[in-house]
Amino acid sequence: MPAGPQAIPPRIKSGAPPSLAVFAGVVLGAAVLGAGAVVFFFNPSTHGFFPACLFHQLTGLNCPGCGGTRALYALLHGQFSIALKDNALFVLSLPALAVWSAWFGLRKMRGLPVKFKISPKFLWAIFAIMLLFGVLRNLPGFEWLSP
Repeated sequence: MPAGPQAIPPRIKSGAPPSLAVFAGVVLGAAVLGAGAVVFFFNPSTHGFFPACLFHQLTGLNCPGCGGTRALYALLHGQFSIALKDNALFVLSLPALAVWSAWFGLRKMRGLPVKFKISPKFLWAIFAIMLLFGVLRNLPGFEWLSP
């Protein structure tokens, strides 16, 4: 058989380097897992190295975030009712955060455009909910909202 010109196989392109978003996602995921492990193994009610609420220390009132670490501890140990008692706003916001994160991640994995844009109306609504929760949990008759 005569040796004729041979076709040169196409050059294999190496994959694009991981984007900054992937790196940030990995770092954020590791930080969340690490913080979750600390909260899981150390009860915030008995260990004093967790940060205290400055607003509560100065005023004696509960801010919208008071009890959030204890609520996370209770959730990680399967105690949903205790978590709701510690901080209902935190517990009830987690499903919304999970859905938003899944939507964001799926769009990113599919190569669809992802914009981290939150409308001012949405931010004001969240601020109003937090403010209402913070005020109500300090009023008589709403003690069930306080940790």
